Amino acid sequence: MSETEKLILAIRVRGQVRVRPQIEDTLDKLLLGRLHQARLFMVTSSLDGMITKSKDYITWGEPTEEVVEKLLRKRGRLPANGKLTDDYVKKNSSYSSIKALAKAIVSGKGTVSDVEGLKPVFRLTPPSKGYGGKKRNLPVGMGGITGYRGEAINELAIRMI
Repeated sequence: MSETEKLILAIRVRGQVRVRPQIEDTLDKLLLGRLHQARLFMVTSSLDGMITKSKDYITWGEPTEEVVEKLLRKRGRLPANGKLTDDYVKKNSSYSSIKALAKAIVSGKGTVSDVEGLKPVFRLTPPSKGYGGKKRNLPVGMGGITGYRGEAINELAIRMI
C-alpha cells in the first residue's frame, strides 16, 4: 500500500430525496445508491474526488481490522443473499478465513473482490441509539453526521452492523 492509497469505510447517511443529478450519479458509481449502504475503498486520487463530491451524503474514515472482520462476518453477502462463511472464503479465495481476509484488506494486500461472488456493498441498519441528535445536513466538525470522521467511523459502524 503506497502513501497515497489508504483504506476507508464509506457509509451513506442521507437519503435519495432532493439530491442533485450529478451527485446522485457519483453516489451510484460509488455503489452507495441507498441509505445505510457501506463500502470499503482503497482511496486513490481519482476516488478521492468522487468522495469529496459526495461528502454531503456520506461519512467516511479508516476502519480497524476488527470492524472490517465484523462487517464481513455479519453483513457480507453472496448471491441469493447467502451469508459469508469461513468455508466459503476458503473455497473461493486464497484466504483461509474471514479473519485472514479482513487482515489482508486492512493491510492493503487484498480487496473484497478477491472472494468470488462476494457483493461489494454492505447493507447496514440505522445506528442503534440514532446519530445522537446531530444534524443530518452538517459536517462532523460542525456537529453533524456527514463528512470525514477518521477513527470515529469504527464506533458508528459497530452500532450499524
